[in-house]
Amino acid sequence: MTSLFKLAAGVALAAATALAHAQVDKPVKILVGFAAGGSADVAARLLAERMAAELKQPVIVENRAGAGGRIAAEALKNAPADGSTLMLAPVVVPVLAPLVFSKLNYNPGTDFTPVAPVANFQFGLSVPAAHPAKDLKGLVTWAKANPAQANFGSPAPGSLPHFIGVMMGQAAGVDMVHVPFNGGAPLMNALVGNQVNVGVDTLVDQIEMHRNGKIRILATSGAERSPLLPDVPTMGQSGLKGAEGQGWFGVFAPAKTPSATVTQINAALNKALATPEVRERMLKMGLEPTGGSPAALAARIVRDTEHWAPVVKASGFKGD
Repeated sequence: MTSLFKLAAGVALAAATALAHAQVDKPVKILVGFAAGGSADVAARLLAERMAAELKQPVIVENRAGAGGRIAAEALKNAPADGSTLMLAPVVVPVLAPLVFSKLNYNPGTDFTPVAPVANFQFGLSVPAAHPAKDLKGLVTWAKANPAQANFGSPAPGSLPHFIGVMMGQAAGVDMVHVPFNGGAPLMNALVGNQVNVGVDTLVDQIEMHRNGKIRILATSGAERSPLLPDVPTMGQSGLKGAEGQGWFGVFAPAKTPSATVTQINAALNKALATPEVRERMLKMGLEPTGGSPAALAARIVRDTEHWAPVVKASGFKGD
């Protein structure tokens, strides 16, 4: 019995020693592949402030903007796997980029370690205020009757709004011509000016114009109605079965980061996301806080890759 106690004590001591060595013991940097002031940047800064208290280390946000998040992804790939460098990235980095680029400077499956899901966000499908369609069913009817005018705009080619528009056209049986813009603001200006008949972008970038009567959001892209616009149905509820797609943010660490370190950071992230102030501010930005395990984030990547691969293929779009 004494030997068993000694063995158990030895195993516990070894585990505790390994955990101690795996603890985050230096300042933490969260890479964001987009400019300061955007939703990814603001979300990262909200989390950083509260993670610092939990990790007992300074946590700073570093913007590595450009190339749709791919610059930050390469920086994460080359960072030390000790928990000192993380990345907050949207779905485009681990899911869409590998589908549209034949050559990438990173492989999300081998270069990253999932840490935690952070938040989901939805997209809206909208029309100019003067458009005759009052709902999505009416828009489909109009598009079939006016095929030469059946187009949709997105804030960028190869973006999730681009592929949501393609998915919508597939589900409706309408060949919608994609009109790419250089950002959300030019898209909204074109929509208000009747230069494009349908727009697809994040809800948060459209909601004020919708409320002011300058555009009309006909449907949202999620599985359930958005808490931002509970009176607007989803595409599925509007009759387009299978037409569903959400954006999301997740946090990643470099490959080979010790599991105990990932567990520690995951706990700090989830605690930050449970804070009422963080949840309230995210919801105001159009983000629906999620949280969860590394396994949940890994599974989401697999599931979304399977979901978007046929849509990307049908679009014919190549990022190279």
